[in-house]
Amino acid sequence: MKIEAVKIENPDCKYQVIVGQGNFAVFTCDDLFKTMLTTVPGIKCAVAMNEAQPKLTRVTGNDEELKELAAKNCLAIGASHVFVIMTSNAFPINVLNAVKMHPAVCNIFVASANPIEIIVAETELGRAVLGAVDGTAVTKIESEEEKRERRKLVEKLGYRLD
Repeated sequence: MKIEAVKIENPDCKYQVIVGQGNFAVFTCDDLFKTMLTTVPGIKCAVAMNEAQPKLTRVTGNDEELKELAAKNCLAIGASHVFVIMTSNAFPINVLNAVKMHPAVCNIFVASANPIEIIVAETELGRAVLGAVDGTAVTKIESEEEKRERRKLVEKLGYRLD
């Protein structure tokens, strides 16, 4: 067995990325795209999904750059039934519940705009996602000042803790 890290291409980390696993790619690729469109009006997004047979990456979306990136990243992962969703003008928190509730979605590995590496194992049968590295390693616990800054940002984004 071979294990490798597949870097997700996301220029300047400007797009949000969701990587997951589902089934029935011939239907799910388009249906996840429709789910995205109906969850956030005006969203720009693309969905790519690998299909075990006939061993290809399916892709749909409403933005050419996002379609190209989603397809390229999904193909690089190469594991059957894995999907990559790339979005602009929406965050994973806006769509994640709708994606997770889709009847063909089995698992979400990561949802982030951070640098991402997908850990992939390869056997004689094929490839599988073991997990995801989301951003850099953590090195400390936040200070009281950093906590205040975080809470200010959360409030600026419209979330109140009180």
